[in-house]
Amino acid sequence: MPSEQFRMETLEALRSSRKGQLVYCRRWDPGEEILEGYRAPPELSPYSGWVLERLLSRSPKEGPVFTSSALEEESAPVISQVSSFTSTVSPTNLLLSRPLSTEAPSDAQDCEKWRDLETNQEIVTVPPPSKNVEVEGLIRLHEESQRLKGKEELRKRLEQQEQVVKAASEEASELLKRFDELKELKQHQEYQDLQQVIENSSKETQGQQEKLKEEHRRRAKLLNRKLREAEQQRQRQEELERLRKEENQERLRRLYSIQEEVLRINQQIGVHNRHKDLPGIDLSAYSNRGNQICGEVSRLVHTASERGFPAQVDMASAEQVLLEMQGLIASMQQEIGLAMEEKRRHEEAAAAAEAAKEREKELQKQELAKAQAPNPAKLVGGKSLEAGLQVKAAEKTLQWYQQLQKECEQCVASFSGLADSQDSQVKKIRMDLQKAATIPVSQISTRAGSQLREIFDKINNFLSGKSVHSGGRNVTVTQHPQGLAFVYFKLAEKFVKQGEEEVASHHEAAFPIAVVASGIWELHPKVGDLILAHLHKKCPYAVPFYPALKEGTPLEEYQRTLGYQVKDSKVEPQDNFLKRMSGMIRLYAAILQLRWPYGNSQGSHPHGLNHAWRWLAQMLNMEPLADVTATILFDFLEVCGNALMRQYQVQFWKMMLLIREEYFPRIEAITNTGEMGSLMRFKQFLEKCLQRREIPLPKGFLPPSFWKL
Repeated sequence: MPSEQFRMETLEALRSSRKGQLVYCRRWDPGEEILEGYRAPPELSPYSGWVLERLLSRSPKEGPVFTSSALEEESAPVISQVSSFTSTVSPTNLLLSRPLSTEAPSDAQDCEKWRDLETNQEIVTVPPPSKNVEVEGLIRLHEESQRLKGKEELRKRLEQQEQVVKAASEEASELLKRFDELKELKQHQEYQDLQQVIENSSKETQGQQEKLKEEHRRRAKLLNRKLREAEQQRQRQEELERLRKEENQERLRRLYSIQEEVLRINQQIGVHNRHKDLPGIDLSAYSNRGNQICGEVSRLVHTASERGFPAQVDMASAEQVLLEMQGLIASMQQEIGLAMEEKRRHEEAAAAAEAAKEREKELQKQELAKAQAPNPAKLVGGKSLEAGLQVKAAEKTLQWYQQLQKECEQCVASFSGLADSQDSQVKKIRMDLQKAATIPVSQISTRAGSQLREIFDKINNFLSGKSVHSGGRNVTVTQHPQGLAFVYFKLAEKFVKQGEEEVASHHEAAFPIAVVASGIWELHPKVGDLILAHLHKKCPYAVPFYPALKEGTPLEEYQRTLGYQVKDSKVEPQDNFLKRMSGMIRLYAAILQLRWPYGNSQGSHPHGLNHAWRWLAQMLNMEPLADVTATILFDFLEVCGNALMRQYQVQFWKMMLLIREEYFPRIEAITNTGEMGSLMRFKQFLEKCLQRREIPLPKGFLPPSFWKL
């Protein structure tokens, strides 16, 4: 077939062409992108229709005439057109005239080129190309069209790629913006979260600080409470230790006083040995037993000195020994009295006649003495001593004494509910009140004025209703409705008891006790009245008052009224009695002249020196008592004489002369031979004071420097 032959020729021409002679690598595997354009099915160029139309539209006259075979004649018009076109625009000329460009030509440019080609074709006469040239021209045309098509596709792909890149760039820019926004938002959120965390941490820290502060305050309170408790415990321990020391000191003083009393009684036993010439008695047993008792007491004192303080057992033994010693001297005196009574009866029977003669001589002497006695008499309180002295106190003094005793009884009745209650709680309150009232009085000493001031303030605060610390607890008189009256009574009783015991053993102790009692008396007059009532009851000579024996009154009761202590129907020895009376009179004399230095200096003394002058005058208006009057006058004048001298001056010295000239002889007249000790001491005191015209300050008087300590 002509077409088959033409195809074979075409292939042969292609094979003999330069590209057909190229050697290709069969192993080369091009990429998909390179082979993409060649894998597509072959298609004509969009210009092929125009080319064929232009070629076919030419007349047969314009083309060359071929005189070949039928095939050549049949295709002469086409071949002539192609050959003319090929000769005019050969592949070589085409490659030289139009270099390859990366940009695809537009349709308008292509049309213009084809018009130029047509024009040139019309003008230039192209020799008829050979068949190979025509085929090669067609191939070149096809390659050129494919190249243009590739350029166009490449341009489109570049534009598309640019659009894709631009879209990707825009998308990336937008994504970057979103990323920046998200990053900024995230940073902002992180900043907000950080601020929130910081605020929460700050709040938590503040809360922890508040908790720590609260815990610190709680611990501080707890520590302060523990410190206060420890301080209170220490104070209680110190208080207990001080009370124990005071109790031990009190025991030691008591032991020394017992030793002193035992030695004194033993001396009395030695003095009574002078009666050993009495018939029918042997006093050596009393002397031996007295020495044994003194040895036992000395041993107890030595043991207490080694320990530093006496034990309770030692005190009980000492008290028992003292009682035995007192019983020993009482039995000895009783035996001596019976022996002397027997001797007296024998002497009276033997000297009856001589006694009558002596009596007659005595009467004559008395008549002669009365005739020689001076007529002027010294007056005491407006009464003559020659006219006789009183045997009882003045009516006004008795009324005063009875009024004080009545007030004391009323005070006791006012707190009977507290004193007689059996309730354990009330008993505890009663004990606390009594300790708070009496312990400070026991602590009074001559150590320093500051200590006295502390004791005074404590007692005054307690009586004023304030709370005081005593026995490890806070005590106040308002704990019981009857507490104040009970405290008044116990405080006054303790002051008098201190005079009875402490002042009796240590005379200088009268002044610190008296100055505190005087200050309390000035601020709380009820206490002063109760002090006088207790003092008059225990020592009636402080009134002065000599109770008379009433009909039907038991002897023991009467002895108690006189001030004696009676235990188990046994009356205390006279020396012990005088010692107690001396202590109370000394305390009373000190109270009369002393005032509390920190009190109201404008006010008057609640019981001053005018009462001292009254007491002395009433004492001299009463008949003296053997051994008692000399003792209490000496104690009173030794303590209060200097103050009376400065207050009354000349009148006081007149009183002293009256005592020596008129009253002392009366005392001497009723004093027995064995009771001359107190009388001689009083006589020496009177003579010494009258000779020097001065009464010295008593021992233990508180100087102004004492209150600076």
